[in-house]
Amino acid sequence: MQVGLNCALSDVHIDAAQASSQRQMAISIEAIPQASPRETPLNLCLVLDQSGSMAGRSLQTVQQAAARLIDRLSPGDRLSIVTFNHKAKVLLPNQIVEDPEPLKLALNRLEASGGTAIDEGIRLGIEEVAKGKKNAVSQMFLLTDGENEHGSNDRCLKLAQVATGYGLSINSLGFGSAWNQDVLEKIADAGGGALSYIQEPEQAVTEFGRLFDRIQSIGLTNAFLRIVLSPGVRLADFKPVAQVAPETVELLVQHEDNLVGARLGDLMVGSPRVILANVYLTQLPEGKNTIAEIQVKYDDPTSGELALASETFPVEITAQTQYQPAPNSDVQQHILALAKYRQTQIAETKLQQGDRQGAVTMLQTAAQTALQMGDRNAATVLQTNATQLSLGEDLSEVDRKKTRLVSKTILQAGDSE
Repeated sequence: MQVGLNCALSDVHIDAAQASSQRQMAISIEAIPQASPRETPLNLCLVLDQSGSMAGRSLQTVQQAAARLIDRLSPGDRLSIVTFNHKAKVLLPNQIVEDPEPLKLALNRLEASGGTAIDEGIRLGIEEVAKGKKNAVSQMFLLTDGENEHGSNDRCLKLAQVATGYGLSINSLGFGSAWNQDVLEKIADAGGGALSYIQEPEQAVTEFGRLFDRIQSIGLTNAFLRIVLSPGVRLADFKPVAQVAPETVELLVQHEDNLVGARLGDLMVGSPRVILANVYLTQLPEGKNTIAEIQVKYDDPTSGELALASETFPVEITAQTQYQPAPNSDVQQHILALAKYRQTQIAETKLQQGDRQGAVTMLQTAAQTALQMGDRNAATVLQTNATQLSLGEDLSEVDRKKTRLVSKTILQAGDSE
């Protein structure tokens, strides 16, 4: 596997007479398979909520979804299963998959009772994954339907950060309408994974399948973006770097002098991570100017090689005495995706502060942004919620969760049902 690295500017031309300019830099990063790629085994841990609220149909459909997923594992993959209520336990210790049938039998021991301690489930899950992480793609599926009533949300986030140090990504699945979207989103963002919403029990198989398709496409792990800014170039002061695809995430940036770094996590084949950086430039001399150099460091789980480095990609801009704009439509789409996310975040904050009209205005703005992107499903969800609020109605927990999800991703057809 190799890194595919490309960069585009919102406008590759700049006015040579202008003292200061702003540009958005979109960096696309993915795993590129070589001629004869070897398959890298998965090291998967299912961390499943078995609290009392999961009793009945909910737990049955999760068992079914987990069983379907086990059937998709290949010989040589590794699997572990951790369950939690107010305590956590290992249902299936980390082991190599040979025959899936005995592994599926472990799911029959799931029994709903007690409260919810998500952090304990994550802790045990990390321990199990660590047993089989060598030369493998390590992933956790964390499913819960409730609040972390017997645990600490801060500890959840710290454990998610610890997991990334092990090369483990955490994918969060919220089940039903009572889970805390703030906590599960932060766990997925900090853990380098995805956030999924299972609104109805029968959707569990589909959502497990979607996440499994995603992790099967992972080719490289523990990727870290490195940007060296040229003299006269600086990042914006506030939230300067964000991921905008495959989902939107505000990235934690390490910044020292002209060196900028951000952890990316896994790199997938055919689904690039797109990073958007907001940069300011001082006046540049006429002609081509290199404003930054980009490199990615990463691990190759197939070969077992660590801390590999991609080739360095120079980012160039042309300063013109007679400036002719050259906007990039793809970068504009990425800018709109980030705007949609941030506008929705502002709407949620205003609603929490009791500013209903402010929330309505920002949701309508986000809906218009989604329409500009061509994301009609998201626009419908956002505008519908704005209309409800303007009529004096409250948003349900389902409405709030859909709003959060459509702000981060391009909503799939049928998901807005």
